[in-house]
Amino acid sequence: MAGAGENLGPEPFSTIPPEQQEELKAALKKGDLVAAASKAREVLASLDKVGLNIAVTGIAGSGKSSFVNAMRGVEDGDRDTATTGVTETTSKPACFPHPQYPNVILWDLAGIGTPTFRADTYLQQVQFDRYDFFIIVSSPRFTEHDIKLASEIQGLGKRFYFVRAKVDQDLVNERRLYDQSGCLKRPSASRPPQYDEAAILKTIRDNCIGNLQKGGMDFQQVFLVSNWSTNEYDFPKLQETLLHDLPSHKRLVFLRSLSNLSKETLKEKKKYLMDQVWLKSLASLGAGVVPVPGFATERNAVLLVTSLTQCCQDFGLDEHSLDGIARRTNKPIEELRAVIKSPLGQEITKDLVLKLLSKAVGGAVKNTLVFNNILPIVCPVLGSVVSGILSYKTMYSLLEGFLNDAADDAIRVLEKASK
Repeated sequence: MAGAGENLGPEPFSTIPPEQQEELKAALKKGDLVAAASKAREVLASLDKVGLNIAVTGIAGSGKSSFVNAMRGVEDGDRDTATTGVTETTSKPACFPHPQYPNVILWDLAGIGTPTFRADTYLQQVQFDRYDFFIIVSSPRFTEHDIKLASEIQGLGKRFYFVRAKVDQDLVNERRLYDQSGCLKRPSASRPPQYDEAAILKTIRDNCIGNLQKGGMDFQQVFLVSNWSTNEYDFPKLQETLLHDLPSHKRLVFLRSLSNLSKETLKEKKKYLMDQVWLKSLASLGAGVVPVPGFATERNAVLLVTSLTQCCQDFGLDEHSLDGIARRTNKPIEELRAVIKSPLGQEITKDLVLKLLSKAVGGAVKNTLVFNNILPIVCPVLGSVVSGILSYKTMYSLLEGFLNDAADDAIRVLEKASK
C-alpha cells in the first residue's frame, strides 16, 4: 500500500508542525479518509493561529513609525496607524496588528538611549523574548546606541536587520543640486558632474556600512527604503529576506500579509498557497466521505466560500486591498478592477461556488495523479473511498484553478498600478 508519506515531497508538509505531520501521514498511509480529513482541519486551524511579532526600533525622527505603517500597508494618518513625528512619540512598546492579518503584529519601540529606555536595561524593558526578530531603523546614520542594541540582540541569538529610511528625501535633496538636464550646478569634488541615482544610493549604503564597521559591527547588509514608495529601492528585497529567514511554519502567515510589491513576492505567495491546496481539499471531505462525486455539502460550500474569499485577500484583490493600491499609486480603483479577469471580479457567494464546482467535476474525474500522490491506493477499493477520491479531486481542481487565476489577476493589477 503506497501512502502520502512515501510519494509526496517534503514541501507540502513543511509548514505543518512535526508532531501534526506524523499524525496526518499515519492516517493517510492507513487510507483512513475520515481521520485524515479531521487531522487536516485541525492542522489548518492551528496554522491560522500562528503568530509573528516584529520589533521596530530607532531614534526619534528616524522614520520607524512610518516604517511600521508601511509594513502594515497603511498610510500615516489612517485609522489605527503608528503615531509619527520628529520627536519621540513612543513611550512604551506599541502594538499594531496588521489590519487584515491580526496574527502579524508590528511593535513600535522607543529608540534605545532615551531617558525612559536606557541602554543597559533596554531589552529587558521591551520584553526581548516576545519578538521573532528586530528591525533597526535609522536616518541619516546609525548611532552607537543602534550598534550596541544590534550587538546585544546578536549575542542573545535573534536576528536583526538594519534599515536606512528616507532615501527618497535624500535623492530629492541631491537632485536640487543639479539642473533640469542633470548637470551639477556648481562643480564639486565630492559629487559626480552628472546626476546618478544609483551612485547616490551606493554612497548612502557605503556610508552606512562604514559607520557600522567603525562601531565594531562587521555587517554588510543595509536596506535602503522609502516608507512612501514601498515598491522602490530595497523594500521588496527586505520583504524577501525576512521571509526566507523565518522558520518554515511562520513563513506563510508573513507572506500572506505582504503587499504585492513585486512579481517575485507574488510567485512566492502562489508557491506557498499552492502547497495548502491539497490540505484544504482533504479537509473538505467532512465528517464522512461524500457519497456523490462532486456534490457540495452545505459545509463544503461554506468552506469554499471562505477559502476563495481568503485567496482573494491573500493576493490583494479584495476591495480593501485594491483601495490601498489605488491610493498609494494614484490610480483609479476602477482601472485596477478592470484587469481582473477571473470570477474574483464578482462577489464570492455559495451560488458562484456551486457553479464553479460543477465545472470542476469533469476535470477531477479525468485527472487522478494528484490524489494518488496524497492518499493511498486501496485494493479492493470501497465505494466510499471512490466517492472520497472524486470529491477530493473536484475540490483540488477548483482550488488549484482559482489560485492560478488569482495569481494571474494579481500580476495584472501590479502591472497596471506600476504604469
